[in-house]
Amino acid sequence: MKKLKIKTGDTVRVVAGDHKGSEGKVMSVNLEKNKAIVEGVNMVSKHEKPSAQNPQGGIVKKEALIHISNLSLIDSKSGETTRVGYEVRDGKKVRVAKKSNEVI
Repeated sequence: MKKLKIKTGDTVRVVAGDHKGSEGKVMSVNLEKNKAIVEGVNMVSKHEKPSAQNPQGGIVKKEALIHISNLSLIDSKSGETTRVGYEVRDGKKVRVAKKSNEVI
């Protein structure tokens, strides 16, 4: 199983593609496809049939998957994008922002 450095709940910025510069919170991550759903980014229109939850049906806007390589984590301290590394601190393996050396 592959380990990804971006997790659910992280704040990320899109660094490549049509939505470059957009920011949002990661809602979910798909490990098999190496893709994530970011809140408010990569919105697509989907046609839905009427159902019990949506009796009207019609066109619905929702987020689509975006590849992990197009995302960069935003450092909470400086507000800039940063790379992610791993370190052992106090006997535990933790994620660390490379720019500020802070635990994520």
